Amino acid sequence: QLQASGGGLVQAGNSLRLSCVVSGRAFSDYGMGWFRQSPGKEREFVAGITGWIGGSIYYANFVKGRFTLSRDTAKNTVHLQLNSLQPEDTAVYYCGATPTARYLRFARKYTYWGQGTQVTVSS
Repeated sequence: QLQASGGGLVQAGNSLRLSCVVSGRAFSDYGMGWFRQSPGKEREFVAGITGWIGGSIYYANFVKGRFTLSRDTAKNTVHLQLNSLQPEDTAVYYCGATPTARYLRFARKYTYWGQGTQVTVSS
């Protein structure tokens, strides 16, 4: 029901655009989030939006203006534009949906996950 794509291998300083297509049910009342996970580390919040219509967007502190989340309601898609990528951004990126948008930053509050897309940044 959530399909993530857009990952790849890039050099430091370059960009990628991740997409998460939602299908199979209505998520209009769900918050949507992007998380990432590196080997041996917990899944961490990257960015999220509290709702498809008029929702607020939040970012993790480490994003520092480099990433931008957007949504295309007509295509049921949430995008994450990754700019100025650094080797420490290397991870599997997951999109998820949570029925409790006030817990947007907490992975354990998400009930739906996409399969993940690998982002690898070389130095």
